[in-house]
Amino acid sequence: MEKSEKDNPSSQQRFSEDVRIREQRKIRSRKEENRNVWFGLGMFGVVGWSVAIPTLIAIFVGVWIDVTWKSPYSWTLMLLFVGIVVGCINAWFWIKREQRNIFSDRESDEDLK
Repeated sequence: MEKSEKDNPSSQQRFSEDVRIREQRKIRSRKEENRNVWFGLGMFGVVGWSVAIPTLIAIFVGVWIDVTWKSPYSWTLMLLFVGIVVGCINAWFWIKREQRNIFSDRESDEDLK
């Protein structure tokens, strides 16, 4: 009988454990005050700018090359493509970094149990 009581914690013990886990989450979330709705919207902006800035720089360089040296090829279009690719890779790294942070938070939640 004692073994089954140890294997099946009472509802009061489960409740106490749930309260402890939620308390730990709340304490951790108060330490990370910057993670709110504005933080999420800001991340959209960071991802957008991480694509836009390399693209615009590449366009300006392409236009400058086209104006400075005459060529049968459009450097603006070629560098536009390069800028978009570089920007997308940059955005991918930002997203992966945040994803790692989110998963590390979830793993620490599992450690609380």
